[in-house]
Amino acid sequence: MIEEQLNHISKKKQIYAVSKSFKKYLKRYGREIPLPLSYETLKHFSNAIPYYDLQGRDTLWETVFYNPTITREIHQALIRIYSLIKAAGANDAEDHLHVERIDFCAFGNSQPFRVKVVNNYNDVYSYLYIKIADASRILGLELEHLLSPYSINYLTDNNTLIEEHIAGVPGDMFITDFLNRPNYNPKRIAKEFVKFNERCFARLLGDMRSYNFVFEITPDFDDFQFCIRAIDFDQQSYEGRKNFYLPQFFKENRVFVELVLKHLNPEVIKQYQQEERAQLFKRIKAQRHRLGDLKASVDQDELAPPEKVAQLAQELALYFGNNKFLSCRSMAEILRVQLRELVVIHLNKR
Repeated sequence: MIEEQLNHISKKKQIYAVSKSFKKYLKRYGREIPLPLSYETLKHFSNAIPYYDLQGRDTLWETVFYNPTITREIHQALIRIYSLIKAAGANDAEDHLHVERIDFCAFGNSQPFRVKVVNNYNDVYSYLYIKIADASRILGLELEHLLSPYSINYLTDNNTLIEEHIAGVPGDMFITDFLNRPNYNPKRIAKEFVKFNERCFARLLGDMRSYNFVFEITPDFDDFQFCIRAIDFDQQSYEGRKNFYLPQFFKENRVFVELVLKHLNPEVIKQYQQEERAQLFKRIKAQRHRLGDLKASVDQDELAPPEKVAQLAQELALYFGNNKFLSCRSMAEILRVQLRELVVIHLNKR
């Protein structure tokens, strides 16, 4: 992999409003519901202090505080939202919960709020994220739910998006603190990165730098198993460069690429890619009606600037030798052809 092939991030992504047709889809499948608090309300904090991790490092998050006259109301609304996303609105346990902290990050595209909700009985806590409702991000969450091995909990209400925390070891932390542990099999880590790389490319999820995904580590009876989960869906079908959707082309992931080259030969890499495409094919078949509804709801939506749509269509047409990409006029159309090219047609030719 040569340096000029690597991905570079130049500027923040534009936010796109959720269209009426997409909102209708979200309502149909229980994602769009009335919420007791909006993102805009949370922006009216009166004070903020930097939040440092246990090692005293600046996390780029700030803990925010509100006027005492509205703090109680905000906390009650957040606990209600927690109940809606965790227990489908059952409020039996809401008296057992409290909001310990609200953090804000101006660094991210979505400028998220992170809410720590604690159980009063046992001090077990969970996190919620409240963000601006961006259409491409929500599309990414929905595709992750339908096409990945994992379920995703999220809710929307007009310009407000609620996301459940996805637990795991952040990829950059995994590199520094976990990767070289003697009881971790590097071949299993390499295998998972190949599959994750394939999964991201198939559904056009971009910007998967090491800090935008996490590792789930599961002790098995004779070894440790590893799964990689995306945690940031901001760059779903947005960039024009093909390589932006391949995690292997980010310098932050170089160590995983080197692991693959060291431990897996081309035949094994091809086998793991085939396995991941086979699983995607099964999920597409199982969710074909809902995917059809999703496609219809966003087919004409603007999810990226026209020049990025044209660039990606051209690069994928060249990569696959398929001129059907050139007739695509939206990112949703490109995604449909991409899934068909990489998964459905590929497997049907076997």
